[in-house]
Amino acid sequence: MNINDIKKGPKTTLSFEVFPPKKSNNIEELFETISALKEADPAFISVTYGAGGSERDKTVEIASRIKTEFGIEPLAHLTCVGASKSNVSDILDSMKKSGIDNILALRGDIPKGMDREKAFLHFRHATDLLDFIREKKGFYSCAAAYPEGHPQSKTKKEDLDFLKLKQDKGAERFNTQLCFETDTILRFLDEAKNADISVPISIGIMPILNPTQILRMVSLSGCSIPSRLAKLFALYGADEDEFRKHGLEYAKTQVSRLLENGVDGLHLYTMNKHSSSLEILRDVGLI
Repeated sequence: MNINDIKKGPKTTLSFEVFPPKKSNNIEELFETISALKEADPAFISVTYGAGGSERDKTVEIASRIKTEFGIEPLAHLTCVGASKSNVSDILDSMKKSGIDNILALRGDIPKGMDREKAFLHFRHATDLLDFIREKKGFYSCAAAYPEGHPQSKTKKEDLDFLKLKQDKGAERFNTQLCFETDTILRFLDEAKNADISVPISIGIMPILNPTQILRMVSLSGCSIPSRLAKLFALYGADEDEFRKHGLEYAKTQVSRLLENGVDGLHLYTMNKHSSSLEILRDVGLI
């Protein structure tokens, strides 16, 4: 089923992201999290994909169980890094057999130790992957969007052109990268609309729980830290409980403004925990 057909109408779509745990004995804890997240009636739950395909089988297993055991549509990540056409074809066949219809096509990050030239021998960009998925037929593709622009895009126009190209090549929904500045997100949505982006866009939201986690995510994504968020680091960076309290208030304020502006969807990065994501949704009236 196409995830865009699950929730129709003016109501903002809710979704979550989880990732395969590094330790196999933690996988049942992940499913306890998913069971708790079901309270929010999500349209879908995305499952990330290890760098270079290191957790491919876990991604398929988790996505399949999300659908069969919890009745929630999964969105399985698929990356270009280190992938050959035969390899990707096998992955897609495995997903199809497991009842996985929705794919998030990503270029992906190069893992440590992998040569850049070897990383993208067959698929250099997410658009190449989108072409291949469309040729396989029977899948619905989604892709990533970047409110602050992709780090490798030279200009905002170039970034929007690539976004439009993804849509033209079959992307039926976008999930955005992290962005902690709401004005930037709203400006991006206007720019995307003006660039003829017509598919739904779900806004990625990270519950702000501790300084180390946020700084790590910023270093990986290249997103900026607004002054209001920087003040939280200065005021409460040494107090974990206070930082979590004020960090969650920051996220709730951001979500409330996005809802006021009628965004298509909210996609919460759970870090495999449910309590903070559900707290945000309850306090803004979505649960």
